[in-house]
Amino acid sequence: MSQQRWRERNNPARLEGRYEFENYEALRAFLDDAADLSEKAGLFPDIGFGRTYANFTIHADAGESKLTDAQREFALLLDALETADQA
Repeated sequence: MSQQRWRERNNPARLEGRYEFENYEALRAFLDDAADLSEKAGLFPDIGFGRTYANFTIHADAGESKLTDAQREFALLLDALETADQA
């Protein structure tokens, strides 16, 4: 997992990541791809965004004190999307 992009937090358990883009069009393409990924994975992070950035928070499941391997893998898949979108 990208140590620079994602920070794991406790209390409550979550991953927080930030993506930055050169323009809104690049951001929009990434968000569309992230939405498709969310549907396929069945994971729906909290997302906040502005014109050229997006902040993602992946929370542990309700009632759980730790993140799952699937949630960590989802973060890696988001990183891969960003790389693919910028290629």
